[in-house]
Amino acid sequence: MIIAVDGPTASGKGTIAKALAAHFGLPHLDTGLLYRAVGRQVALDGRDPDDPTDALAATAFPDALLLDPQLRSEETGGLASRVSIHPAVRLALFERQRAFAEQPGGAVLDGRDIGTVIAPEAEVKLFVTASVTARAQRRWLEMQDRELDLELREIEADIAARDKRDIERQDAPLKAAPDALVLDTTELGKDEAVAAAIEAVEAGLR
Repeated sequence: MIIAVDGPTASGKGTIAKALAAHFGLPHLDTGLLYRAVGRQVALDGRDPDDPTDALAATAFPDALLLDPQLRSEETGGLASRVSIHPAVRLALFERQRAFAEQPGGAVLDGRDIGTVIAPEAEVKLFVTASVTARAQRRWLEMQDRELDLELREIEADIAARDKRDIERQDAPLKAAPDALVLDTTELGKDEAVAAAIEAVEAGLR
């Protein structure tokens, strides 16, 4: 069984995907982490994330980079959004994601194009979304917990810019698959969102 969980940044899709994986006993892949690793590698190389050649070279990042806590930073998230617009980068990471999805027993994958590109055959597809304001507030609280001093308005502007890049890119743009179940978490707490997602998946499997 493959469960695809898509959605924009800070929508709660990662938390939901992890909870679904635990509930259904499936392995989980945060595909966005792969793009964050590419973005981080570009920065480490001192290259340009907007240059397709530089970005493609960074897809050869070492596996150990996936453990770098810097991947979760706002700066790296912005770099990931920039490198992900390059078709060659997406193609380079495609097989890695497909192999994970096709493993025996299935898997849960979350990202921005799982249900539309990576695993269109997924038994259940969720598209998790929320307002930009709600997502910015969540990310700001995360930053506060990590004692990082960022202005809420800066985070909101960054999220809006990422949304624009992700939605408007020509290759695998962010969008809900036609058969995806849309879950708006704007007014939901973490536990409520997870419960709604589990209910939606179970309904989709009936």
